[in-house]
Amino acid sequence: MLRREFLGLLGALTASPTFAQQAEPGLQLGRATPFAPKNVVDLARRRAQSRYVPPQPVPAPWTNISYEDYTAIWFDGRNALWRSEADTPLRMDVFAPGLYFATPVDISVVDGGHQRPLRFDLDVFDKTDRFPDLPVDDSLGYSGLRLRAELERPGIFQEFAVFQGASYFRAIGTGDIYGLSARGLAIDTAAPEGEEFPDFRAFWIEKPAPGQDTFTVHALLDSPSVTGAYRFKITPGQPLVMQVTAHLFPRRDLDNVGIAPLTSMFQYDQTNRARFTDWRPAVHDSDGLLINNGAGETIWRPLANPETLQISAFVDETPKGFGLMQRARRYSDFTDLEAQYHRRPGAWIEPLGDWGQGSVALVEIPTPSEVFDNIVCYWRPAGGLAAGSEHRFDYLLTWGADVAYGKGLIVLNTAIGSAFDNDGIIAVIDFADGPNVPQDLSQLDIVVNASAGEASSGVVQRNPETGGPRLAFKFHPGTARLIEFRAQLRLNGQPLTETWLYRWTA
Repeated sequence: MLRREFLGLLGALTASPTFAQQAEPGLQLGRATPFAPKNVVDLARRRAQSRYVPPQPVPAPWTNISYEDYTAIWFDGRNALWRSEADTPLRMDVFAPGLYFATPVDISVVDGGHQRPLRFDLDVFDKTDRFPDLPVDDSLGYSGLRLRAELERPGIFQEFAVFQGASYFRAIGTGDIYGLSARGLAIDTAAPEGEEFPDFRAFWIEKPAPGQDTFTVHALLDSPSVTGAYRFKITPGQPLVMQVTAHLFPRRDLDNVGIAPLTSMFQYDQTNRARFTDWRPAVHDSDGLLINNGAGETIWRPLANPETLQISAFVDETPKGFGLMQRARRYSDFTDLEAQYHRRPGAWIEPLGDWGQGSVALVEIPTPSEVFDNIVCYWRPAGGLAAGSEHRFDYLLTWGADVAYGKGLIVLNTAIGSAFDNDGIIAVIDFADGPNVPQDLSQLDIVVNASAGEASSGVVQRNPETGGPRLAFKFHPGTARLIEFRAQLRLNGQPLTETWLYRWTA
């Protein structure tokens, strides 16, 4: 699907209207039955022992509509769940099926140890005359949900999280706008035989108590290869924090499996600007992969839009965290009044407990345009997950504008281009300023390593705009088609900055 269209859908509703509740039907609930969180885990376990049954899609005319048709129907905020309960600090909206969303999901409301299913009702949506006359039958259902709370002003419920499409979900810190996304699980990403996309088939939303600021969502994941039970404890704010628990039950041996996957878009910046004639200085939702590995090293890997598919693996044991970040935070970095890429959040995964041995995988897919997601990262456990086994992964997922983790001065920007008179290639790395940066930069030790070609030892100067040190070095690739770089500034033998890694390709 086109990511620009999908992100446009997410921005359709930002505050709850103030019309009288009785003017609309409201979301309708079915019969109550007992519920406990372990029910979702037990359901996933049972399903894993049975043959996979694909979900029933909505009628084909619903998915054959255009993007313009789909935007002609929208949820009426007067029908939001708990709209008439002033003491309940959460509102939930639902999305219509159709277009990219062919399989509806089951949604239930949990209150007082009981669950009540949400009944599908087309009347909770508003639509224009442009919306086509489509068949209505029992296969229809909601395609996802949106959560809103009072984040900045009393009585104004702003959205902070969306679950819609396969196992995708998005969230934002207060003041941000939607950008990168997360998924429940990644299976066979970038594999020659194709990727499998598990679905969240059902959700359970717990009714919060008055004054509560953390909200709980349970989800059932299902696919031909695996089932899963998920719990999201979501605390909105800046940043927004999700505590995620995932119980996984593989139906088959999973070798190429990704835990806590993140998906984003990177088209170009100052590392590859010459390839594009776009008027903007940069176009991306994220500009780097940040890793805080088990050995205590903090790694910054600028993202790339390669000519051919690239897969990188950062081998680790007991990782402390990883994520996709957007460090370009000024409007002038993009000068885009519509997309506002400078307001896109970063997302940081912090494992809770020992995740053992494995690697942080980074997949970079060539893209000619910003409309396609082309970046994926995830934790790939060593040895994969065996069929018939059970696994639990707990982690914090933090979404926000200014998330910084690890040790050392952060990398603010990377620029790469031809040296004077095309005599080699220059790499320029700007680091943030900090109290440990000496006035005399000659005291710093420069580390520049290259896997091929010839690289200079580099020079350090102070950037007058940031106040921090700038490291620049020249390299000649010679016949090399690929070079792995590692650079860092040190003081008195100790790391002063993050470790900068970069894969240059001819």
